[in-house]
Amino acid sequence: MAGNSARRGAVRKGKKGATVGSGGVRRRALEGRGPTPKAQDRPAHKAYKGSSGAAGTGQRRGGGKGARKAPGSDQVAGRNAVLEALQEDVPATQLTVMVRLDADERVREIMRLASSRGLPVAEASRTDLDRITDHSVHQGVALTIPPYEYAEVDELLDIATDRFEPPLLVALDGITDPRNLGAILRSADAFGAHGVILPERRSVSMTASVWKVAAGAAGRVRVAQVTNLNRTLTALKEKGVFVLGLDAEGDVTTRGLELGTQPAALVVGAEGKGLSRLAREISDQVVSIPMGGRAESLNASVAAAIALYEISGVRESQGLG
Repeated sequence: MAGNSARRGAVRKGKKGATVGSGGVRRRALEGRGPTPKAQDRPAHKAYKGSSGAAGTGQRRGGGKGARKAPGSDQVAGRNAVLEALQEDVPATQLTVMVRLDADERVREIMRLASSRGLPVAEASRTDLDRITDHSVHQGVALTIPPYEYAEVDELLDIATDRFEPPLLVALDGITDPRNLGAILRSADAFGAHGVILPERRSVSMTASVWKVAAGAAGRVRVAQVTNLNRTLTALKEKGVFVLGLDAEGDVTTRGLELGTQPAALVVGAEGKGLSRLAREISDQVVSIPMGGRAESLNASVAAAIALYEISGVRESQGLG
């Protein structure tokens, strides 16, 4: 015991060299480690930079291999949304229902459709459903969907060919809100568009939130994702497709759009920013929506719906729709 006390005393006093009985092992083990890292630099500490409350849980951060998806990113939530998704044969991997759920007619039909498709059904508490749906209004049901399989742009043109119709595509230039994309898909479905084109960067993508807003339209209107939107628009022009930019400062209005009967790609810019400079330069015509009120601009999805309605009317009058 005396020897142990002596060694502890030597360490407290900061005595250099090997202590009795250590052979210098302890000193060598501490060499090269440097000062203790700051709290924000230690992954296990709650103050770790980028921490989202998962410190110490073993969860990986960032977008590298093995990183977890954000909660709700792959869940269609809500009774109407889930029911429509199942009715439209939206790809799904699992149905999750809340424990002791008060089942109405919609829930019974959801369970029937899930059973007919052979989907596994899991039960979860309200707390767990809140978490996996990112606290959306799930009404006790959520549908897990796999990653969206994007089409090629040529596939969208083939859809028009198969229908014996001039192509009508919608290209989104800087749209980042999934609710806008969902609403645009509904309008594209309603007014006969053959597909939607999204850029990979600085753009919304096909998430569960889009499926919920679009409801059944997301299963009927194909979406293509491209590396460079401007190059894609240029390539479409080379194939005989007219590019129509939708902007408040247009050359013509939607009511005088003679090119509406031709193969066309309608380019919709973000609200406020409008069309990007390059998209405007590529456009064969820049089209505006006539407005007599005080509103300076329209929501992107509303503007797209009006333009598609006008084009649909022109085509129908010519027997093309």
